[in-house]
Amino acid sequence: MIARPHDSAWPRILFVLLFVSYAYFYQAGGWNQNSRFALVRAITNERTLNIDPFQHATGDEAFFEGHYYSDKAPGLAFAAVPIVALARPILHAFGGDPETLGGLALLSYLATVFTAGLLTALGGVALYRVCLDLGASHDGAGFAALTYGLATPIWTLATIFIGHAFAAALLLVAFRAALRVGADPADRDVGIGLTIGAAAGWATISEFPAAIPAVLIAALTAYSTRSLGRARAIRILGVMTASALACAVLLMVYQYACFGSPLHLAYSSEPGYAGMQEGVFGVSLPKMIRLRRILFGSYRGLLPLAPTLAVAPLGLLLLMLRSRAREVSGAVHVRLGALVGLAISVYFILLNASYFYWEGGWSYGPRHAAPAIPFLCIGLAILWTALPAAGRWLLAAFSAYGIAVTLVAVSTMPLPPANIRQPVEEFMLPAFRDGDLSINTQSVASGGVDLDFRGHHEPKAAFNLGMKVGLDGHASLAPLGVAWLACGLCWWQTSRRREDHEDP
Repeated sequence: MIARPHDSAWPRILFVLLFVSYAYFYQAGGWNQNSRFALVRAITNERTLNIDPFQHATGDEAFFEGHYYSDKAPGLAFAAVPIVALARPILHAFGGDPETLGGLALLSYLATVFTAGLLTALGGVALYRVCLDLGASHDGAGFAALTYGLATPIWTLATIFIGHAFAAALLLVAFRAALRVGADPADRDVGIGLTIGAAAGWATISEFPAAIPAVLIAALTAYSTRSLGRARAIRILGVMTASALACAVLLMVYQYACFGSPLHLAYSSEPGYAGMQEGVFGVSLPKMIRLRRILFGSYRGLLPLAPTLAVAPLGLLLLMLRSRAREVSGAVHVRLGALVGLAISVYFILLNASYFYWEGGWSYGPRHAAPAIPFLCIGLAILWTALPAAGRWLLAAFSAYGIAVTLVAVSTMPLPPANIRQPVEEFMLPAFRDGDLSINTQSVASGGVDLDFRGHHEPKAAFNLGMKVGLDGHASLAPLGVAWLACGLCWWQTSRRREDHEDP
């Protein structure tokens, strides 16, 4: 790898574009997000960890010694606690009531925007920089980051209070820091170690399957420190380990407080869901039929929704097969970075194919495989850099299709009911065609839902920001289009300045 300066304007534009795209939509409730938000409410309202007062809002719960608890990994909820704790008194000061449906909608919106939304936008910037570190061009890195952020199910997950996009972004941040080991002055070793340990550790306590990628990133870090000398290696690895252990201790304290044992996962006390008894919490061996449906099926298939990802592994393989390895300040081998990225991608996809509830319930695409997406997108940056113009146009066309399909999903209902066998064709596209947007009627305080969303028997709980200023139907997306146009013009001007600077 070769260290090189990064254009400061491009990451800022990319961040604004992604963050605005995520913050524009509020998707309201559902069992998964309600379970996590119930824990936030329990901590901020009741100063307790059980969700007894709010358990009616979700079916995703654990029951232990007469009390109900969220069955989800607590990291995302913990991240949202200070946001909600700060917003509640401010809402009171302006005459609002945090416990009304409107107040809860605002609090859960802020909790989502400043956790899943914010971190996913930062993950896009981290991906852009990872691609540059691994040898991609600025255009290639930008294409990969935009594809990750807008042309895949990551966009939908960044607008929902669940952990997949949040954990994926944290793993990206940790991965990028691991690639930079040795590239920065020694006085930044503590920051590098802290970033890797805290980001990978918090990803793990937000989505438990992130533990294996976290170990891979830690191993990459350890390999990278070999040439730095004993003192620097100990400093980086020591801080990394301590910060990761701090996350683990927080999780164990939480589990001890809830279940009387630091090793008792909430899933162990989850009523129902008999499939969770198979293998390890429902995970056994991958099945080919699940893998085929995860990749190609019309029900939960990833590639019909994000076809650009089909060629992404070729880019990672190209990176590994380059005859001459590049290095960042004599540190990490390009091939090793590509290998770790590919291994993380394969891991999440095979894990999804190994899970009894592989379809993920109400889901847009295979959400359990979603953290593989940013690591696959690294390969897209390499392909964009290597391909001639015709190949780039083809990649761009596939990603444009992915953006269009994902816009339909995020504008209507990105967690479609599980009984709809072709969610895009049967449910989302007809709703979008009719201008029937943000159709979820389930609030974060309600566990029941009317499945006839298009019948409008109940008021909509979801919204987009255009609706909040009085726009309706397709017109409600116009402000988002204006924001995209503004970011596009800034991006184009930055590109022109770069070209003018590089011209002899």
